[in-house]
Amino acid sequence: MTRNLKRVAILLSMCGFLVCGLAVWASAVFAEDRMAKDGDTVAIHYTGKLEDQSVFDTSENREPLEFTLGEKNIIPGMNNAIRGMKAGESKTVSIAPAEAYGPYNNELVFEVPTKNLPPGVKAGTPLRDPQGNMVLVKEVNAEKSLLDANHILAGKTLIFDIKLVSIK
Repeated sequence: MTRNLKRVAILLSMCGFLVCGLAVWASAVFAEDRMAKDGDTVAIHYTGKLEDQSVFDTSENREPLEFTLGEKNIIPGMNNAIRGMKAGESKTVSIAPAEAYGPYNNELVFEVPTKNLPPGVKAGTPLRDPQGNMVLVKEVNAEKSLLDANHILAGKTLIFDIKLVSIK
């Protein structure tokens, strides 16, 4: 009797492994047909270019970029582009400034006394303001210097080649 109970227990545990394995296999198969939606964790490979085709960023030779779709840590145009894609799908999208880093704002360009800048600073140098925001030194003159607090990609249309690697 004990021997038969052991056999039944072994048989039941084997069935449990089979059912569990089947569930994992089924979720992987059906995930391939699933479209990305807000709240999903997605991983993408991408190349970002400007309209002149110059590359400003790429995930090439790096791990894919992973993030939660719909959250504000990614530009709205990228969220919109990925929403509805399936794992393995690729596309190229053009994202207008309003859906990327916003329009270029001339009010974010301002003068400061050159004596307030670090010694030896030159035009093109990125700095952080007292609040921790990035600013770019546009011009350095004897008395006053020009700083630009716009994002470096503000006012630009961005073109992304995207491949959706996975959806979780």
